[in-house]
Amino acid sequence: MSDTIEKLVKTIRSRKGSDIKSSYTALLLSKGNDHCLNKLKEEVAELEDAIKNEKNTVHETAEVIYHLLVTLESAGINFDAIITELKKREGISGFEEKRNRQI
Repeated sequence: MSDTIEKLVKTIRSRKGSDIKSSYTALLLSKGNDHCLNKLKEEVAELEDAIKNEKNTVHETAEVIYHLLVTLESAGINFDAIITELKKREGISGFEEKRNRQI
């Protein structure tokens, strides 16, 4: 499962600076963080609607994941750091993790 995400992250990274006429990802990245964030918000709203109407939830979820990864790349946030953070949380109650953040 994570291989697919890793491949997608690498593909997104490789599109940075590519020809915006031939790559939608390059086009998104060229427009900057605000544009990527707005697109992500739009996709989250579409996912919300899909869940409420029980239609296209898999497709819309994939769109959100893709646009999240593009937004992270645009913002210069290393996806490996996110994986490391998630690994730290493995086996820890969500309540405990939240308490630890407040310290």
